Amino acid sequence: MKEKVLSNRKNGMPALILTVLLYLAAVAGCIFGGIMVSKGMTAAVLIVSIVWLTIGWFPLMGLKVLKPQEALVLTLFGKYTGTLKDAGFYFVNPFSTSVNPAAKTKLNQSGDVDNGEKHPLSLSINGSAINTESVNKKLSLKIMTLNNNRQKINDCLGNPVEIGIAVTWRVVDTAQAVFNVDNYKEYLSLQCDGALRNIVRNYPYDVAPNVDTTGDGIADEGSLRGSSEIVASRIRDEIQKKVTDAGLEVIEARITYLAYAPEIAAVMLQRQQASAIIDARKMIVDGAVGMVEMALERLNENQVVDLDEERKAAMVSNLLVVLCGSHDAQPIVNSGSLY
Repeated sequence: MKEKVLSNRKNGMPALILTVLLYLAAVAGCIFGGIMVSKGMTAAVLIVSIVWLTIGWFPLMGLKVLKPQEALVLTLFGKYTGTLKDAGFYFVNPFSTSVNPAAKTKLNQSGDVDNGEKHPLSLSINGSAINTESVNKKLSLKIMTLNNNRQKINDCLGNPVEIGIAVTWRVVDTAQAVFNVDNYKEYLSLQCDGALRNIVRNYPYDVAPNVDTTGDGIADEGSLRGSSEIVASRIRDEIQKKVTDAGLEVIEARITYLAYAPEIAAVMLQRQQASAIIDARKMIVDGAVGMVEMALERLNENQVVDLDEERKAAMVSNLLVVLCGSHDAQPIVNSGSLY
């Protein structure tokens, strides 16, 4: 199904003026016809005028008004006839009907909410609120943002993480969006869920050794936390492959929430704290060893004191204790001899 844009139907105003003039003519015809009948003349004018007053409103059903970034998909007796996309006042076949299966579907996104108005009856399917009130069948061509619900997904190491994404999208082919899928809004939401699971399970939450996230057989440093831009780009591409046949364009996908699941969050926090402590201690030890080496070299160069190997070992031990300790050292002054 390919989109066919109707660009030569912006004749709504002439059709409206003509219909109004015919109504006025019908009113005048009723008056004139009544006079003619009262004089014993033919009643044809009166009959025609009454018939037009009865059914003359029907052409008004073909008048359509579109605002910027709106579209209307039209069918005639079940056959797709075209799409109105440009803003303007249109006149189409009054028997044409507009089609939009997703007209009643309201997603948690910008450009598709009810501005705080509550409906008396609604139901929820996969996080999408569907109201039962009648709505217009116009398709929005605006750029909209789908804020998908948070999901609990296992990363490549089996750790459960909670992640949420925001997908920026728009309709680019109205015919495909209406006829190729049952409900393009719900279809997009479900494809976002599937793509998110497919991509997230290939990455660890944080950098882990011996993990290949690109599929090239070589371990890398990719992770959900450190490679969020790459992960989001892969999620966007995965969603786009699924929704192309639905006439949708995914402009951008962004990770809006990322955290360990509550059941393991405390344990992972302790692990991160332990890793940070180990890294800090390693840095302290490396610096302390360098300082001890520098101290011994300066003592030898300046010949301040001549130390044998045993005294050097004792000095190194004392310096390492002082430099690597987590508390301030308490000095002890030796008032006796050096030996």
